[in-house]
Amino acid sequence: MRAASAQVLAPELILQTRDVTRENIARDAVALALLQYTPEVAIADADTLLMDVSASLSAFGGRRHLCHRVRGSVQALGFSLRLGMAPVAQAAWLFAHQVGRVRRVIRIESMRRRLDTLPVALLPTAGRYESWLTGIGCSTLADLRRLPRAGLKRRTDPGLQDQLDRAYGEAPELFEWVQAPETFDAFLEFAYPTEQAEQLLLAAQRLVVQMTGWLVARQRAVSALVLTLDYERMRCRLASTDLEITLAEPAWQEAHMLRLIKERLNQLVLKAPVTVLRLKVIRLAAFAPPTAQLFSEPGGTPADYRRLLELLMARLGPEAVRLPALASDHRPEVANQWQTSCQAPKKIRAETGAQSAERPFWLLEQPLALTLRGHRPFYGSALHLLSGPERIEAGWWDGDLAMRDYFVAQGEEGAYYWIYRERDVDQARWFLHGLFA
Repeated sequence: MRAASAQVLAPELILQTRDVTRENIARDAVALALLQYTPEVAIADADTLLMDVSASLSAFGGRRHLCHRVRGSVQALGFSLRLGMAPVAQAAWLFAHQVGRVRRVIRIESMRRRLDTLPVALLPTAGRYESWLTGIGCSTLADLRRLPRAGLKRRTDPGLQDQLDRAYGEAPELFEWVQAPETFDAFLEFAYPTEQAEQLLLAAQRLVVQMTGWLVARQRAVSALVLTLDYERMRCRLASTDLEITLAEPAWQEAHMLRLIKERLNQLVLKAPVTVLRLKVIRLAAFAPPTAQLFSEPGGTPADYRRLLELLMARLGPEAVRLPALASDHRPEVANQWQTSCQAPKKIRAETGAQSAERPFWLLEQPLALTLRGHRPFYGSALHLLSGPERIEAGWWDGDLAMRDYFVAQGEEGAYYWIYRERDVDQARWFLHGLFA
């Protein structure tokens, strides 16, 4: 009806101009998010998305669980949907457009029985001929199938018979599948500038859902991403805020990445109301599917440890979290270093001698000088040398020359120590450098 007539019937009605471009952007965003369930997603008539999930049912726990997850992903993007499932794409399209309870069938015989009861007006090309079909007593798809095919094609659009054949699985269906872009850079524009953390997190969730579908479709995992906040343009132009999030290990799970973004947003002080939120992937890695274990590991799995590191990085900052790292140096105090969690781990080629030599787990920050009693190093008791020496002579290139002979020693109480003797002085001195567990 006309706008004036509609407002007479509903004075509280709010009229909005249709924006086809924004509708297409929203539809493409939903299609990208659904790629996490199947690589075969197609765009059909009347803003309908078709998904071939024949190979995904067992992976997602059956049709009910899969439909529940698809519905949750679409609702997370801020949209509602009507869902239909059938062995044939055209039949699933009809079930989705039927007003009433959801139709989900997986057997071709059950599908055809339910199609027979659907009104003929559901077919996209039957709308123009609805009054004529009703006049001759054809109200359901079963009635339409009983009409002579040749006469129906002469009096209606030939596409009507083709759609009917495809719905019953009697004609082939061809689709152009949605292709994921090479890079992911999505944005969400707010209807009104906002300063509320809940709205920012909800918008970030919509972008993360899209990114999850893109990662699965590209068979990649994200190791670093940037969340950009554009502010409202007031009298002075404010620069955008970039929140770079670095992961300890590449991941693609929606819940985990959303939790990291939430931690960063909770610490952020906004300069002004936000108008646009953008999410961009800046570093990718190969996709490694999770592997199940027969027995659970005590204290959590390695993946739980890495998620903890990422959560600490998001909450405290990358510079505040440090990890142990090795350096290519024979001096123990130089070889054992700390690096920030955002730095890439260094790969050190171990020397043959270092692999066979015994090393203590506990290394003192500063070597402790030992006294001599009876020509033996003393630390609470006389120390007996068990193995050694392991000779280290390094550091002449940086002015910190170390000339030492390392020994494994044992005290009278049974403890094991890692001690060394200097070789660069006339009277050699002994030092305690580490303790064995």
